[in-house]
Amino acid sequence: MNLKIERGLVYKYTDPVKGEVYRPFEILPPATINISDKVFVFSSDSPKDIMFTVKANAANVSGSVQLKAPEGWAVQIKNPDFKLVATGDEAIVEATVTPKKNSTDGKLQAMLNIGGTTYTKSIKRIEYDHIPYQFILSDAEAGLVHVDLKKTGNVIGYIQGAGDDVPVCLKQIGYEVTILTDELLAKENLAKYNCIVTGVRAYNTNERLQIYYTKLMDYVKNGGNLVVQYNTNSRIGPVGTKVGPYPFTISRDRVTDDNAEMRFVNPKHSVLNFPNIITQKDFEGWVQERGIYFASDIDKNYETIFSINDPDEKASEGSLIVGKYGKGNFVYTGLVFFRELPAGVPGAYRLFANLLSIPTNK
Repeated sequence: MNLKIERGLVYKYTDPVKGEVYRPFEILPPATINISDKVFVFSSDSPKDIMFTVKANAANVSGSVQLKAPEGWAVQIKNPDFKLVATGDEAIVEATVTPKKNSTDGKLQAMLNIGGTTYTKSIKRIEYDHIPYQFILSDAEAGLVHVDLKKTGNVIGYIQGAGDDVPVCLKQIGYEVTILTDELLAKENLAKYNCIVTGVRAYNTNERLQIYYTKLMDYVKNGGNLVVQYNTNSRIGPVGTKVGPYPFTISRDRVTDDNAEMRFVNPKHSVLNFPNIITQKDFEGWVQERGIYFASDIDKNYETIFSINDPDEKASEGSLIVGKYGKGNFVYTGLVFFRELPAGVPGAYRLFANLLSIPTNK
């Protein structure tokens, strides 16, 4: 009788604080290369400097960094050669990437030439006390996207919510973004901001927004734009304060088909025309969803922009609503910009830039 037992190969060591620690046995390339961001979005022909981190997984590793870009991109590596003495040592390599007029969107691939062999992996380590340690090797690549985009006003205030990458994405296309902490909301004159944006679920996670409701509405009344991204409204995650200048309800309506038809119910609205003309092409390549937690029971002072629905579902016009209030405008949107912008979807950038650029009311 043969008894076969399979066990994972682990490495054990003693930590002075945690005691015995077990980690999975690692088989790694001599070095890995990580890129500073997953996607780089260019809204002009101006170059961007991109940082790469080369990390040694063995002693005495030397070589050079090589990059491969899609057609129409110029890449110049400033310091391609590296020499790492000890395991764990790192080298920072910088490259300048410039789009040309014929550039095509695609992947920037990073490679290491070590002793005549090419290595193409990046590494991500996941290490928390409450879950087993693990690491992920993946292809060292990042998206390059060249967006035909116009914008007005560069100064954006951002009120963080449950966490999203929208501020980083806005910086990539040239906006000056200030995170509006509780202290800044209390003390600053908000008139300096061309637009204020709230992060996803900000009204669920920040109870103090009820304190600043009047100040935010005064900001809108005096000519500012306030763009509120989706919030939930349920027994578990209720919205504890008023959000807009006129009433509406945050529903559970959503559209999960990322190719669902976007019907323009208000085609002359500035959101679809200024400064970028939005067409059906701008809704190509969306990922995962169209939108979640749409507005319902919408007051007549709001204008709706789109009608959308999943197959065999009732259509909703609550994915994006815009209300004039004094000289400014209030926007609530359940469209999933927090997914589309980090994914580098060009049309999402163009539409979001329009939300930030709604003209003041006379």
